[in-house]
Formats: sequence, C-alpha cells, structure tokens
Amino acid sequence: MEFLIHLFSFSLLLSALLVGMLAIYIATSIKGLTKSVTFTMWCASIWGFFYGLELNSHTLAFKFLFIILQYVGISFIAAFWVRFAFHYTSYKSKYYKYFLIALFTIPTITLILVLTSNYHTFFYESMTIVHVGNFTNILLKKAPWYYVQVAFSYSAFILGLIILWRRFKHSNPLFKKQTKLIILAGTFPITFNIIYQSGIISPLENIDLTPFSFLLSFGVIGFSIIQYNLFRIKPIAQNKIFEALTRGVVVLNAKSEIVDFNSVLNSFLKNPAQIMTGDSGLDLFQQQDEVLTLLAFENDIKAEYILTKQGIERIILVEKIVISEEGKFIGNILLFEDITEQKSINAKLQQQTLELQQLNDLKDKYFSIISHDLKGPIFGVKELMHLTNSGQVSQEEFMEMLPEVSRNMEQVAILLENLLAWSSSQLKGGEIVQAQQFNIHKILSQQKSILERIASENKVEILIDPQAKSNVLADKNMVELVMRNLINNAIKFSDRGGKIKISTQDGPGIVKICIEDSGQGISDINLIKILSGISFTTIGPNNKSGTGLGLVLVKDYIQKNSGQLEVSSEEGKGSKFCVNLPAAS
Repeated sequence: MEFLIHLFSFSLLLSALLVGMLAIYIATSIKGLTKSVTFTMWCASIWGFFYGLELNSHTLAFKFLFIILQYVGISFIAAFWVRFAFHYTSYKSKYYKYFLIALFTIPTITLILVLTSNYHTFFYESMTIVHVGNFTNILLKKAPWYYVQVAFSYSAFILGLIILWRRFKHSNPLFKKQTKLIILAGTFPITFNIIYQSGIISPLENIDLTPFSFLLSFGVIGFSIIQYNLFRIKPIAQNKIFEALTRGVVVLNAKSEIVDFNSVLNSFLKNPAQIMTGDSGLDLFQQQDEVLTLLAFENDIKAEYILTKQGIERIILVEKIVISEEGKFIGNILLFEDITEQKSINAKLQQQTLELQQLNDLKDKYFSIISHDLKGPIFGVKELMHLTNSGQVSQEEFMEMLPEVSRNMEQVAILLENLLAWSSSQLKGGEIVQAQQFNIHKILSQQKSILERIASENKVEILIDPQAKSNVLADKNMVELVMRNLINNAIKFSDRGGKIKISTQDGPGIVKICIEDSGQGISDINLIKILSGISFTTIGPNNKSGTGLGLVLVKDYIQKNSGQLEVSSEEGKGSKFCVNLPAAS
C-alpha cells in the first residue's frame, strides 16, 4: 500500500512537471488563441505537483501548506477553462467584462477562505492527521463553501465543453474527430472527481485520483495542440473558407479515398449522394467518366462535361491538382466549377469581336470604294468636260460618249445611294423603321422603269408576274432600296439576251417577292457570305463588278423589317433571291 502511494506521488510530480513544461512551450512557441488554454494547464500542473508533495509530507503544517498551494490551481482551473472557451469562440458582448468578474469571484473567494482556514470553518470544519503504517494522511471535514466550489467547478467546466462543442459541431469530419477528443479529455477528470466525491470507487483509500486525471487530460490536449494544431485559428479559418467556396471541392488520398470535401460538391454530381470521409472517390464518380479519366493521369489537368439536372444543361469544369510531399504522391484535389455563364459570355464576346472585325473590314472596303469606284467615273466626266471645252473633243465625239457616261453615272448614283444608306445605318441608334402599308407591285414597276434602260443596253428582259394580293407592311424607302439593288445585281450578272423574272405570291402572314436571273450563278462559299452578311466583290460578264455593299444593305434592311432573305443558286444557270416581308392584315 505504502509503495503504491509513493509510486502514485512520484507519477503526479512527474506528470505535473511535464504538463507545466508543455504549457510553457505552447505559451512561448505557438501564436494565437491556443495560448489561453495554457492557464488551465498551469492550474492542473500546480494542483498535481503540490498534491504529490502533500502525499509525501508527514506533518499537519506541511500538508496544510501544500493544500493551500494546491488551491491556487483547484480554485481557478474551471474558470480559466471557461475563459478559454469564450476567448476562442470570439464571444463579444458589452457584458463580457462583468461576466469575467463574476466568473472569477467564486474562485477568488475560495482561495481566500482556504488561506484563512485557521480562523473560520466556512471551508473546512476540521483537519486531522491519520497514520497508516509509515504513511501519513490528512482527513478533512468539509464545510458548506467546499460544496459551493465543487458545484461551481462542475458547472463551469461543463459550460466550457458545451461552448466548444457548439463551436465545432458544424465543422468538417476532421475537426469533429478532434472535438470528440476534447470532449473526452474534459469528461475524463470530471468523471473521476464525481467518483472520488461520492466514494463509489476508491482504488487507493483516501487518495484523490482527480489531479492525475486532469494532468492526463491536459497532457493529451497539450500534445494535440503541438502535434495536430488543435484549437488553432488557421485550420478553422481554412475550413470556413473551404465551405464558403462556390466551387465544389473534394480531397482524395493516394488510394482515391475521400479525405475532405465541402457541401457544394453535391451540386456537381450527376447522382447526388450522402458523401462520407473514407468513401471511395472512384465509386462517387462512377457515372462521370470525365472525372475518372482525370484521376488516371499523373499530372495537373482540366476537363469539361455536361451536367443535366431537371432538364437544365450546365457546363462543368473539373480541375485536378496533384498533391505531393517531398516528391512523393499523396493525393489529389478536385475542383468543380459551373462555367455555363462564362461560356455564354465568351461566345457573345467572340461573336461581337467577329462582327466588329467584319465592320472594320467593311469600312476599309468602302473607303476604297469611295476612292476608286466613285473617283474614277466622276473624274472621267470632269476630264471629258475639260476636253470638250478645250476643243480637243468634238461635239459629235462627245455625243457618242454620252450614253457610256450616262450608264456610269447611273451606277455611281446607285452606289452613292447605297453608301449613304449604309452610313446612316452605322450611326448610333441606326435608322428608324417607319412601317406602312403599300402595294409591292407599284414598287417593282417603279424600279423596273428606273433600271429598264440599263437592262435594255445589256439585252436583258425584265418580266413581272404579280400574283400576291396582300399589301406589304414595312418601311417603303428601305424596300425600294432592297428591290433596286436586287434587280440591278440581276441585270449586272446576267448574260446578254438573258431574262429576269420577278414574281410575287402570298404566304401565311407574308408576301414573297422573288427575283430570278439566268446569269453565271453564285458559288457555295459566296452564298454563305451573303447569308452571313459578309461583303465580297465579284466580277460579272464583260468585267462588270459589284462592290458587295448592296447585298449587305439588302440583308440588313430585310432583317430590320422583320423579313427573311432566301438565296438559291447554281453556278452557270443563275440565281434566285426571295424576300419574305410581313403582310398587312
């Protein structure tokens, strides 16, 4: 019996010194909120150390001295535990200062009462020395305040555990496991003290095992703080950031087992499931071949896949980041991101870039038109007038040239009209469509009359087959320009002796106007350009060329009037342009 007591006393002294040194190391070497737990560790160390000395002392005076020193730790251990819990959880309240004062009031009173026990019986009614062989023990008869201190210690220590549990219970599985360790470490010494106070089990008669249990618990906590960063704000902050990410994240170990994940991950799975740490990542992604393919590679890599949920398709980007330590592969991080909107924006930007490039090319081309196609004919007329006035060209010669000059000036007039229309359409806000009802046949007859002379000079016949009964609802000026350009192009690219057939017919809610020629036709590449609104230049019979501006305006004006352009052509046989315009109701 005496040997066991001395062995227990030695263990207490050694454990107390160890926990005390752990507390000093944590306080001096580890930054952050963890330091506040060291006060509780020091209290446990003081309690255990002086209890070990008490067990080895033989006089009442020494035993009472060591009891007083023990109560420096016993009185404040629970209060410092609660202070740590509130400090760590960043408890903020205007009453916090008053709460701390109240929290340390009872321990302070307890210590004062123990120090002055010789003068009153509030804490101990009596102290008696008992000799058991060569071992000396002290029997203490407890007074009311002793039970107040015991009740306070139980309540405060349990309060601290509850505060910590509430702080960690929504953490990821890794931190939940560490929290369970803390709860167990906190419950262990309280359980021992309850057993001691109730007298249910007493392995060593009149020996209190509570100090040893506290030292064991806080030794475990101290080791966990040093080894696993327990209670450090950094991993907790990382966990909060982890959960706040809008990207799905899963961490896999070298065996592709799930180590950690965030709650957003489920939204990126084809078949959402209850995810648990330790589960196989290969099973989790068994229906997502793209992810499994990524895991087969040994380097960082990205891939995309389509995720369909509730009939809505989303484009998901998954990125694999390889984790290695000292050159050894230890796992992978998979990041999932919804890039549907980003893809849509990129597509729009690419389309806008293409359109801007086309407009820029068109602008360059039209400056070339102004400098060449307009400058040539106008300067030619100017030079002809000068030569006529100077007598170098006779009146008869002038009259012979006049029909050719007239034809050139008619083309210049059409070109100028197109340029002005295009310039107007490029201004901010564009042209305003002024829709009105009108008879399309009158427009066609007028345009035929305007272009009849050019057609006759090219031996081209224009025929109109008016079948439509409905009026058209559109901007009359725009439709006139459309028809003039289409008929002029048909004339320009028809062979001599050819025919141009213009027909109209009613459709469901539309009037269809078709202009068909028997010319050289249009290649498939140029057909695509026409329907895409891309300008191009072609050479027709007798080296007649078109600027391409007219067809760009045709397509633009038809769209602005809620119409549709249809083009069909066969090289060597001719082309057919059909315009569908809204019919007036």
